[in-house]
Amino acid sequence: MEKLRIGITCYPSYGGSGVVATELGKQLAQRGHEVHFITYEVPFRLSRFEENIYFHGVEVPNYPLFNHPPYLIALANKMVEVTKYHSLDLLHVHYAIPHATAAYLARSVLQGRTRVITTLHGTDITLLGSDPSFAEIIAFSINQSDGVTTISDSLRRETLEEFPIETDVRTIYNFIDPVEYRRESDPSCCRCLRTHDRERLIVHISNFRPVKRIEDVVRVFAGIEKEMPARLLMVGDGPDSTLARQTAKCFGIQDKVSFLGKVDRVAPVLAASDLLLLPSEKESFGLVALEAMACGVPVVASNTGGLPEVVEEGVSGFLRPVGAVDAMVEAALTLLGEEATWSGFSTAARSRAVGHFSTDTIIPQYEAYYRQVLSGC
Repeated sequence: MEKLRIGITCYPSYGGSGVVATELGKQLAQRGHEVHFITYEVPFRLSRFEENIYFHGVEVPNYPLFNHPPYLIALANKMVEVTKYHSLDLLHVHYAIPHATAAYLARSVLQGRTRVITTLHGTDITLLGSDPSFAEIIAFSINQSDGVTTISDSLRRETLEEFPIETDVRTIYNFIDPVEYRRESDPSCCRCLRTHDRERLIVHISNFRPVKRIEDVVRVFAGIEKEMPARLLMVGDGPDSTLARQTAKCFGIQDKVSFLGKVDRVAPVLAASDLLLLPSEKESFGLVALEAMACGVPVVASNTGGLPEVVEEGVSGFLRPVGAVDAMVEAALTLLGEEATWSGFSTAARSRAVGHFSTDTIIPQYEAYYRQVLSGC
């Protein structure tokens, strides 16, 4: 297969879109493609040198004239520079704004000598898209892209409902590396958190924003802990971390909740866990649910967004209405109450994750889509 030269722009900090974009770049590089990350800092998942991967930092000028540094212009200029110097075949940007907008400007400067593919991850549609300050530019940037993908059919439908989209939108799901995410990963880092062998480890991983309904996470765990020995691992950080601590104290379970902060590699934490809680208000896909399932961890989550496309209700986990804390507690106790039940769900979760969302399944879809866009078909 002919090697492609691909520029990738994403938000490099913690978050699902940055994780997916970075892991996509790493997988493409392993398949022989040349990958150039163009963003303001090294993505956190690029912690070491990897063959065929290059990083280009975006420097924003700090002139007294600007109250707000013009990142979009600096990013577009860097895209032009990298595309010219390295003869990039295409720019694959994650998030509509400012990334797709910057890519449109870069392609205009380059007079069409590259192609632009935009992947929508959710917040750019569900939050920013509802803001009239951004709506027109988001729609324009999507329509000006040479190719557009979303991470779930749910997000694709929402995009087409929210915006006057005139271009084709393709669903390409998020993915996991089944070698990295597996039950056999070394869980020793978390075994020490159990008070005794019978204690169940419940895990929640997010950026602790209000949309994740952090208070519900603690409330569901409190219901579980009343019925069986259990400990809650809270992985990540964000604006509602204080609320989580206050809620745990209110229920008198603060000594049963461990706040691990931001963790670069979540696979070992998941591999040691028994259940993932994800009671979000909205999830365009639910990457952490997929990562948990690949590690053989059943999921109790909200029945919202793209989660029903990932979690098979009653097979690899349970989906309940947003805010239905008591129903989620009941579902969790059903999973954790009998070892045979948990084992069946664990096996099914791993099977679905590997069978439908592995790198071997999804990465070739991206490669085929790149070639389709480049061929103009």
